[in-house]
Amino acid sequence: MMFSPTLPNSYDARDRASLIHQQTDLKAYRDDGGTLMKRGEGIWVFDESGNRYLEAMAGLWSASLGFSEKRLAEAAYKQMLELPYYHTFFGKGNLPSVDLAEKLLSIAPKPMSKVLFQCSGSEANDAAIKLVWYYHNAIGKPEKKKIIGRVRGYHGNTVASVSASGQPHMHSDFDVPLPMFRHADNPNYYRFHEDGESEEDFSSRMAANLEALILAEGPETVAAFIAEPVQGGGGAITPPAGYFDKIQPILRKYDILFLVDEVICGFGRTGNLWGSETYGLVPDMVSCAKALSASYQPISALMISEPIYEALVSESDKLGSFGHGYTYGGHPVACAVALETLRIYEERDIVGHVRRVSPVMQEGFKALEDHPLVGNARGVGLIAGVELMADKAARQPFDPARKVGTLVQGKCQEVGLIVRAIGDRIAFTPPLIITDDEAAEMCSRFAKGLDAAWSELKAG
Repeated sequence: MMFSPTLPNSYDARDRASLIHQQTDLKAYRDDGGTLMKRGEGIWVFDESGNRYLEAMAGLWSASLGFSEKRLAEAAYKQMLELPYYHTFFGKGNLPSVDLAEKLLSIAPKPMSKVLFQCSGSEANDAAIKLVWYYHNAIGKPEKKKIIGRVRGYHGNTVASVSASGQPHMHSDFDVPLPMFRHADNPNYYRFHEDGESEEDFSSRMAANLEALILAEGPETVAAFIAEPVQGGGGAITPPAGYFDKIQPILRKYDILFLVDEVICGFGRTGNLWGSETYGLVPDMVSCAKALSASYQPISALMISEPIYEALVSESDKLGSFGHGYTYGGHPVACAVALETLRIYEERDIVGHVRRVSPVMQEGFKALEDHPLVGNARGVGLIAGVELMADKAARQPFDPARKVGTLVQGKCQEVGLIVRAIGDRIAFTPPLIITDDEAAEMCSRFAKGLDAAWSELKAG
């Protein structure tokens, strides 16, 4: 059935007639439309009708410096006038990509050897998976091909990165995951711990289950484990106490590479420059994106260790070329904007600011655990997830068909707050520049959204 707009020249009608929206119920969008943003200012965005919203998700976890940082626009303009585009293929390159690669290596969470640029976090993680296979072929272990992700982990939407992701709704009818991918347990302590089980004991069980999975598959076939320090797309799930301390020795025991996805956590989100620092991770490769340029330009980076780099050199020498690349990887404008973003983080001590303001946000959400809809609120730095529960005492979730998370998300938007419903978890990752007063306002508006959703549920 063709959509017949009431106002054929409105942006809403033109949008529905021409654009596919990502991660969206397309039938509902075609019928009812959505919200189109016109401008941004600080942590606020304004739709085409002039309504103002506190953007508690920083867009897609990513607009770390908000929506009106003129220095980044000026950096892009200056670079566009000097060299608007050049590639990094065939031994060519550009100066901003060199400067940015050096800067990233100087601040990496552990010593890394080289940087490979792409345009998105999905591409960075996809490249990491390709390099895992390339590396093991180079060192004479071609049987090591399996990649282990985690249930509810999220690493992107390319065929390989979505296969590593543990997101069923992104797999259904796309014929993914690919056959060499496996998934370990979701480390959501609140939802899945057994009665009386401490966080440390839960972490031990998660680690034992991972080891059992590796042994069942055959350690000689398992190439890498990929994980976010905090699961973002899974619902802003922080790891339980001791989780990574117990996981990492198992990876080393079976010679399994550790790919750390810092796409959401990198550049201050968790109260340290890297989530790896917050949780003591020792990666073999690190992917980053989103806040790398504060999302003012599409850019991502994959940092790789020296052993992996040496294998790339050896294999490309054998084959005559390193046969991988993207047209816009290392784009000079994107690199220039990313460099300016990193300067701003340092000059304004953004990491210190996150540490100072995060207690307002975390305590504000924790106080809402008394609300009838809220089972648990948990986070770190400026990332948090609030779990909605039908029966808090029994940890009994709502029937998914009721779409309670979506209801809360809609009620929040009605009071000028943009949040992200991930099932019945509500995720928050506001711009890192949020102030104490704005964080308190965010929590207050969320409480109003919860109240409105609760009233509707009781009435219906």
